[in-house]
Amino acid sequence: MNLNILKLKHHLTDPLYRNSLFLMTSTAVLTGLGFFFWMVVARYYSEYEVGVSAAIISVINLLAIISSLGLGSAITRFLPKAENPVGMINSSFIICGIFALVVTGIFLAGIDVFSKEINFIVDHIIFLLAFVVFTVCRPITILLGAIFVAKRRAEFTLVKNSIFAALKIPLPILLVMSLHAFGIVGSWGIAASIALVVSLFIFLPRIQRDYKPTLKINWDIMKLMWKYSAGSYLARIFFSAPALILPIIIVNNIGPEHNAYFYVAWTISSLLFEISHATARSLFAEGSHFEERLAPDVRRSFKFIAMLLIPAMILVVLLGKWLLLLFGESYSDNALKLLWILAFSSPFIAVNSIYTSILRVQYRIKELIALRASVAITVLVASALITPYVGITGTGYVWTGIQALVSVYAGLLIRVRYRAMKAANKSFTNRLDED
Repeated sequence: MNLNILKLKHHLTDPLYRNSLFLMTSTAVLTGLGFFFWMVVARYYSEYEVGVSAAIISVINLLAIISSLGLGSAITRFLPKAENPVGMINSSFIICGIFALVVTGIFLAGIDVFSKEINFIVDHIIFLLAFVVFTVCRPITILLGAIFVAKRRAEFTLVKNSIFAALKIPLPILLVMSLHAFGIVGSWGIAASIALVVSLFIFLPRIQRDYKPTLKINWDIMKLMWKYSAGSYLARIFFSAPALILPIIIVNNIGPEHNAYFYVAWTISSLLFEISHATARSLFAEGSHFEERLAPDVRRSFKFIAMLLIPAMILVVLLGKWLLLLFGESYSDNALKLLWILAFSSPFIAVNSIYTSILRVQYRIKELIALRASVAITVLVASALITPYVGITGTGYVWTGIQALVSVYAGLLIRVRYRAMKAANKSFTNRLDED
């Protein structure tokens, strides 16, 4: 009993485990309260409206990823040892905000090319302005998450996401009569914007001493960050592309109703994915602080993921039908098989996530880009070709198959590089003993 208590205390104080737990809990809160949000939405909006709004939210997130310029990874890597952390933070915010305006303008100008199902945005001034504001705010939120992780204070990510998740639940009921499908997007965007304001003006000053927002860009800092973030930028886009572009492909190919089923199944399975992603982000942060400890941290990360992922997978497989029934019988009928397929991809994602963190710590950015690009392009092209014939289930098979193939490659190289890291760590320890 005492041994278990000591282990628990160790997990709660060790930065690798602590940050991982907060990031996982944050996703659990987002997903858990997200259930209630989408349950409310499913009761008050049609499946067509759910599918359209899910596509719009995916577009906002995609534009935000593009607008973030990969600076989140650079912040995680360089902020812990930055000489001018305030300048780094403010410069990143301003650059991303400006770029978001440009990217959003380009998208809106060609919205008919991307998806005619959502082109009603430009026909209503309220929808148009809200879309622009939400898209500009989103990359700032992404950067804040990176700052919290870099400062080893991921509990603020949990609080930020809890505010967002809780606030958005009642809003769809208030907006359903006046905004219809955009009421879902409006609820999501308003809640996200409030969480952003709280994080920016209350949480950030608590972890970064002397922080004050300014409109000054430090170009020397940005040049330093861009050398690292340029590669990470492409890697992040490729990493996010499947989750954010697949809804658009499904809407265009087989209709918004099918996208509603896909989106709910993906939202549930993303809780499993986040166990690996959160641990990998924490591993990256720890590796940025103490690269010489990367080998033992990789081993601990795998153990930690296995401890949480295996029971979570079993629960999702056993309870998936009832989880989907909470959204309606049609969701259970049309999304259960996809949910099971996506759940079985999570062990492969665990291997791939840890490997990509090793690449990021070791500055192997070209390999990281190539790996993520191959996954994204293959998944998107294959899904675009197969969905008109086999529906959303085909997307699940493509996703899981590609993740499995990549995990074989990643697993073999982790084994090789783990030995190299272990040898380097032993050499480092011997030098410390000699000193």
